[in-house]
Amino acid sequence: MSKVHNLFISHSWTYSDAYDKLVTLITNQPYFYFKNYSVPKNDPIHNAPNSKALYEAIKRQMSGCHVVIILAGVYATYSEWINKEVKCAKEGFNSPKPILAIEPWGAEKTSKLVKDNADKIVKWNTESVVAAIRELG
Repeated sequence: MSKVHNLFISHSWTYSDAYDKLVTLITNQPYFYFKNYSVPKNDPIHNAPNSKALYEAIKRQMSGCHVVIILAGVYATYSEWINKEVKCAKEGFNSPKPILAIEPWGAEKTSKLVKDNADKIVKWNTESVVAAIRELG
């Protein structure tokens, strides 16, 4: 049996179609198994009373993952949530969680914040994404 990769897939609910397409992309990859640690839309984390509580909730959600995946669309630079996820992956644990940045299909502009913190950056391509997850996780 192949390794099961525990993935925290960051996303903006404003751009949830990209998240859904990414999950479908890796779900349909033969011989690749993963558990999704992403925050569902109806998760109580969304009601965190303050910034510190949000950070701690993201940290708990992320704790069991092997790789943090962030879509590197330019919107990520302006997302408080994604900024906390990057900070948590880099600083919130005894050793940092590797960050995989995926450049959205056809994007001309991408997030400098995400790319500067990424351990690996790949284009929107099934084989590239899966190979990077296997490498980092």
